[in-house]
Amino acid sequence: MGNPSFLFGVPPPNENGLLYAQAVFVVPVMNTHPFPPFLASEYPPAEPEKAFFHIIPAPFESSVSYGGGTRSGPEALLEASQQLEAWTSGHVSPGEAGFYTAPAVVCEGSAETVLARIEAAVARALDCGAVPVLLGGEHTVTLGALRALAAGDGAPFGIVQIDAHADLRPEYEGNPLSHASVMHRAVADLHLPLAQFGTRDYCREEAEVRRRYGVVWRDADDLADNGLQGPLLPLNFPKDIYITFDVDGFDCSLMPATGTPSPGGLFWHEARRLLANAVSGRRIVGLDVVELAPIPGLHAPNFTAAKLAHHLMGLALASRSRADGA
Repeated sequence: MGNPSFLFGVPPPNENGLLYAQAVFVVPVMNTHPFPPFLASEYPPAEPEKAFFHIIPAPFESSVSYGGGTRSGPEALLEASQQLEAWTSGHVSPGEAGFYTAPAVVCEGSAETVLARIEAAVARALDCGAVPVLLGGEHTVTLGALRALAAGDGAPFGIVQIDAHADLRPEYEGNPLSHASVMHRAVADLHLPLAQFGTRDYCREEAEVRRRYGVVWRDADDLADNGLQGPLLPLNFPKDIYITFDVDGFDCSLMPATGTPSPGGLFWHEARRLLANAVSGRRIVGLDVVELAPIPGLHAPNFTAAKLAHHLMGLALASRSRADGA
């Protein structure tokens, strides 16, 4: 079979044990076997310059505060993606536009070091004109993607967050880069508009942060009791959006494989309708799926996360086609 790294379109390790996609895409990766490309069972991996989607595994786990295992999330999701069908809901085929699965980001070192690597990988996706699809790992990884988008020359963008938690603490357990603080960094440091949906576990301090920074929100109880009730995003919310989906936004009966599973969350079709409402008339410039912590022997959550990532890519493809007048 030869060097197994060639099975996934990645050159063999160099003398330092690092993997590179191409010389022009020098992104440090895990010094292990490469992860399987997303949905390679249906679509051959595309060249990075030709792919509509750059799928970036970021198996970072540092600040989890309850259950662990998010470092294994990206690989489990990618493995489960091989069981997906080519179509998403609505008979959309994102893979026809091209999937490029980047080498996994090296997640050794400090949080700032890892975030810089994620930011570089997302910036390269944007330089190719691709939509970055980040796969966590704990929710902290989102900050790297947001920094790359904020540093670019694109239009202003806002964040649509689906999550059980607000993640708006200035710091948690003394760590300002905790997974519980990632959205505080987004609104306070990057000054990005934020809309939160499906939230149900947060503290008084986070409610005050919401008010201070003008965060839009619809908590899970409100959605369950009152439904969507018209557009979720206000008219003045940016037309370009980044979607961050923490899988604990799902009800814990659907998604037990996460560090902080919580009852009272979204089910599949509720999430699908919520996302359709949020993206209506807007363009998705990037997205992530984070906080999957696989449970050995339980395949359903991994497949659910893979199907979610695929569905979000379908929404992104449709949103870009509308924006481009296709």
